[in-house]
Amino acid sequence: MIALSQFCQLLKGNGIDFFAGVPDSLLSSFSQYLEKSASKEQHVITANEGNAVALALGHHLATASTPLVYMQNSGLGNAYNPLVSLADPEVYSIPMVLLIGWRGQPGVKDEPQHKKQGAITLSTLEAMGIPYLQLNANTENISDCINELIKKAKTDSRPVAIVVSKSTFLNDMVETTSPPKKTPLFTREKAIELIVNSLPKNAKVVCTTGMASRELFELREQQSQPHNNDFLTVGGMGHASQIALGLAMYDSNDIVCIDGDGAALMHMGSLAINGHSQLSNFKHIVLNNGCHDSVGGQATLSKKIELTNVAKSCGYHFSVKVTSQTELNNVLPNLFASSLPAFLEVVIDRGHRRDLSRPTETPLQCKLAFMGC
Repeated sequence: MIALSQFCQLLKGNGIDFFAGVPDSLLSSFSQYLEKSASKEQHVITANEGNAVALALGHHLATASTPLVYMQNSGLGNAYNPLVSLADPEVYSIPMVLLIGWRGQPGVKDEPQHKKQGAITLSTLEAMGIPYLQLNANTENISDCINELIKKAKTDSRPVAIVVSKSTFLNDMVETTSPPKKTPLFTREKAIELIVNSLPKNAKVVCTTGMASRELFELREQQSQPHNNDFLTVGGMGHASQIALGLAMYDSNDIVCIDGDGAALMHMGSLAINGHSQLSNFKHIVLNNGCHDSVGGQATLSKKIELTNVAKSCGYHFSVKVTSQTELNNVLPNLFASSLPAFLEVVIDRGHRRDLSRPTETPLQCKLAFMGC
């Protein structure tokens, strides 16, 4: 394995001191290290990967230095446009290093939503003309390989990529964090339970990616309830509310989107489309714990902005924030009774159970059951 301190020192030795990206479970220790060691001017957790590329581009324009953008390989979809239409050598020719966590790598066991992206990751980089280095625990001459790649980024003034396999980094950074402070807030799992127990008859749920979908699936199992009214958005972070809206346009049942704060921020423009849809059966619930809980708990900005005010300005007729179980129970009937698009922000605690299981149904089985096929 490669010591994280050694890797970060290599970056520093090559003059890389600006970082932007979206946290990824495979690169979790790297982004957590940046949170502790870099200033807010040196490290920005962005809403999505395309934003990170654009931010890095702006940094280069201001400083002429080479920035680093980190992401999961699924984020290449968000980053594709600014990489090929702005940073590419045939356009503005911007040097930057992409650090990409390789989920779904062929031959490495992973979740189904990562399989296709994992299989096409290298060919996608090749199609974009981005030189890359595959980095794993057995890579030899690491320093020479990384130095050479970064040199190419600078000499050719172009994006390059380091594709990181699972279990590559050894986290040798000294842990100095104290135990999380106890709060009066409640868990996401409890919030989902209260929401499910209050759902109108025949309501359908579209649930965001990550822990929320896993908790919803497990709750249904515990309560011996069928899964056929739940669509689990296991991939495609940030798109759950638009899936729910597309469903609500042609389904007369109540459609409830259970969203996360990081996901809602990732494609926040969706709020404007949702709010102005004027659909009476569209309900949008954002569970806000202020972090990317599924990939290491890195902070989002969701608790520093008023999501309910954003939702109101985007056309949601009903927009309320709650911070307790009692408030949530009291407001849910009003949410479901709204005759126009409704938004509810539920402020919850960080964290999840370590023994949380994963859905036992495949995505295809989930889709067919949801569609009644």
